[in-house]
Amino acid sequence: MALRPAYPIVTGRLRLRPFTRGDVDAVFAYRSRADVARFLFDPPLSHEECTLAVQQRTCQLALEADGDRIILAVETLADGALVGEVSLTWRSVEARQGEMGWIFHPDHQGRGYASEASMRLLDLAFGEADLHRVYARCDAANTPSWRLMERLGMRREAHFRDHGFSKGRWDEEFYYAILRREWLSRRESGPSGLH
Repeated sequence: MALRPAYPIVTGRLRLRPFTRGDVDAVFAYRSRADVARFLFDPPLSHEECTLAVQQRTCQLALEADGDRIILAVETLADGALVGEVSLTWRSVEARQGEMGWIFHPDHQGRGYASEASMRLLDLAFGEADLHRVYARCDAANTPSWRLMERLGMRREAHFRDHGFSKGRWDEEFYYAILRREWLSRRESGPSGLH
């Protein structure tokens, strides 16, 4: 089933919305940082590279075929600050599999924004998109990211050691996943089901 959400998507404290050209400086503020790029495939981005990335994101708003992505800006309702981004990629239409991800500005971490935005994205994935399984992956050293996956109820399914060479070192990755029935069960159990 194709997914074309109505935007913006609002949570208790956040607005998940399409990127606009006016977001370049806010994205550059976190994507240009070495501490953010450390766990990404890309090196720190230049302002020009951020401009191109934002331009691409303005069109990534629906899931219709394998490889399609929804990438949304995450801003606070309180002051409209762009604090990061979340993504959902349709990895297999036939197997109803998706991959999610997130990047947040370090100045806004530790406030539960990534959890709140990711929970809403999983609601979309297992609701309107009717996916069967969603996975996420991160560098094994990215403790905040894999802890978020665990808070979302995902289970660690794999630990790949030295599986790729990136940025002058061997890469280690954790893969986490959650099934639709597991997510729905957690949501039905209320706040205690989601930490």
